Amino acid sequence: MLTFDTNNLIPAIVQHARTGEVLMLGYMNETALKQTCESGLVTFWSRSRQELWTKGATSGHVLRLVTLRQDCDGDALLVLAEPEGPTCHTGARSCFYRDLEGGPATSAAPPAAILGRLADLIQARRATSSDEQSYTARLLNGGVDRIGKKIGEEAAEVIIAAKNGSHTELSYELADLVYHSLVLLESQNLPVEAVWRELERRFQP
Repeated sequence: MLTFDTNNLIPAIVQHARTGEVLMLGYMNETALKQTCESGLVTFWSRSRQELWTKGATSGHVLRLVTLRQDCDGDALLVLAEPEGPTCHTGARSCFYRDLEGGPATSAAPPAAILGRLADLIQARRATSSDEQSYTARLLNGGVDRIGKKIGEEAAEVIIAAKNGSHTELSYELADLVYHSLVLLESQNLPVEAVWRELERRFQP
């Protein structure tokens, strides 16, 4: 049972369904919630304009609903969605792009969202870049043999970095290994979420 406030509104936090990145905060009334569920496009109630608005109706940067959750008290919603383009009206990926001093935030929230963003970038390189333009495109066009060779090289360098006891070197080499692993997943048309699901299946607290 949801609990709406005295203005018949409930706060709705929007989170990227794949990366976990926090995108924005909006408010829904019962009509906005119903329209969101029925249309699959996240819709809010504008407190300033006093009207319904579907995110991206003008810009095209819609939020495609994946699922909805309520908190323990039923007075807040978590909206898991797939964004098409930037979410913030400023053109930023997320509305939460500034720190408390007003400066630019140095990383996404949460920082692990970079993995999903990198997977998206690799997919885009496959679709839009030539071998001359992009190292990623060259790897993808080289197939499993080329990508697998790089993964083998990077794995060996990770071991060497660990034996050297250098945290800087180890993080650098592991980043290379993760990147090339994501390229391999893309070459196999396997979304990175499949790996997350397998890890979740194995995790038995």
